[in-house]
Amino acid sequence: MNVTAQAARSGKWWAISVPEIPGLFTQVRNLDEADDMVRDAARMMGIEVDAVTVQPQLNDETATLIHELNQARRTAKTMQERASSLTRDTARTLRGEGLTLRDVAAIIGLTPQRVSVLLR
Repeated sequence: MNVTAQAARSGKWWAISVPEIPGLFTQVRNLDEADDMVRDAARMMGIEVDAVTVQPQLNDETATLIHELNQARRTAKTMQERASSLTRDTARTLRGEGLTLRDVAAIIGLTPQRVSVLLR
């Protein structure tokens, strides 16, 4: 069974409820403890849990910041993949034009050893 642990801040604790399992409530000090606590509480109710998705209840401003953060991370990952691809293509092109590894490295800002690895 896959469940969602809805976590609401309550003082220094997170109050956890699981809509898929009526009556399952627990609390944790830190969100990284929620998965284990939900599994333990479910086991005590005779229910085996396969996966726990922890959903912290956050105010709108914080939720927006997290959304922007995740979007920026996805964009950065895409851009990093593009930069890596361009680096390999550029190294191959320059090497194909007869430049030495050292010259290719100097032009694209890498070490000759790294260029050698990219060209393999």
